[in-house]
Amino acid sequence: MKAYSPACERNQAPILAVLKGLLDEGAWVLEIGSGSGQHAVYFSAALPRVIWQPTDMPTNLPSISAYRDEARLPNLRAPQVLDLEMENWPVSEADAIVCINTIHIASWPNVERLFAGAGEVLPEGGIVYLYGPFRYADTPLEPSNQDFDACLKARDPLSGIREFEAVDALAVRAGLELAGDQPMPANNRSIWWRKRTRQP
Repeated sequence: MKAYSPACERNQAPILAVLKGLLDEGAWVLEIGSGSGQHAVYFSAALPRVIWQPTDMPTNLPSISAYRDEARLPNLRAPQVLDLEMENWPVSEADAIVCINTIHIASWPNVERLFAGAGEVLPEGGIVYLYGPFRYADTPLEPSNQDFDACLKARDPLSGIREFEAVDALAVRAGLELAGDQPMPANNRSIWWRKRTRQP
C-alpha cells in the first residue's frame, strides 16, 4: 500500500535544511500534494515541534496513511483530501504551506487556485514554500529541465515547468511577497513567500 518515490529520498535532506530556517516551533504546516507520504513522515520526525497536515487527491491517501501509521508520530496529522479545484479547502488556517514538486504537474488554473487559497488561509507573516524546477525570463532553461519539461507536456499538455515571474505575480496578487529563492540540487529551486502585513 505504501508508494515509494526515489526523488523524495534524494531531496528531503536539502529541503529540510531550508525548512528548519523557515518554520517556527508550534507552526501548523499544510502540505499540498503530499504524494507518497514520505516527506510528511521525514519532516514530522525531524521537526517534532511542528504540526504537519498532509493533503492530496483521494488516490494518494492510502499510501500517506500507511507511512503515518508505521511512523506513529504525534505531530503528524491524518491525511485529508485537498483537490485544488475544490471550492472549500479542508483546512481553514495554517502558518505555512509547503508544496513540493507539484506546480509543474498541476494545471495553471490550479496553480492560481493554490495561491488564492494561500492568501485566504495564511496569517500575516505566513509562508508559502515551493520546491521544484522553475524557468526564469533572463536565464536559459537547463538541458535536463528542457528534457523534463518536454516529458511533462507530452504526458499532459496542461503541465510543464512554470515561469518564476508568472508564479511570483500570483503570489503578489494573493498578498504575498518574495522572501527567498535558493538553488537546490539537480537544477531545482527552493522559493518562498511571506504574507504581507496589512497597512493600518
